[in-house]
Amino acid sequence: MDKQAIKKQLDKEIERLQKQIENYKALTKPIAPENAIGRVSRMDAINNKSVLENALRKAEQRYNAMLKVYDRINDKDFGICAKCHDKIPLQRLMIMPESRFCVKCAENGF
Repeated sequence: MDKQAIKKQLDKEIERLQKQIENYKALTKPIAPENAIGRVSRMDAINNKSVLENALRKAEQRYNAMLKVYDRINDKDFGICAKCHDKIPLQRLMIMPESRFCVKCAENGF
C-alpha cells in the first residue's frame, strides 16, 4: 500500500477543507437587522445562511475525520477491511481515506 500517496492526498484534502471552513464561517456570520435589504431578501439571506451552516457542519465533520485518518494511517490495520479483513483498494483509500470497509462489505451495509 502506498501510504505516502495517501498522506499526500490527506494533506491536500485537509488544506482544502480548512479553506472551505474559513469561507463558510465568513458566509454564515449573523445578518444585522439594521441592514436595509428588505423583508423577502432578508428571508432569502436567512435561508441561505441555514444552508451554509449545514455545509459548514459537514465540512467540519469531514475535516475531523481526515485528522483521525492521519492519526491512524500508520496503524497495522489501516487499509484492511474491518469486516472481511481483505485489503481495501488504494483507489478507494485515495478517494475516501476514512473508509474502514472494502467496496463489497460497504455495499452490504457495513
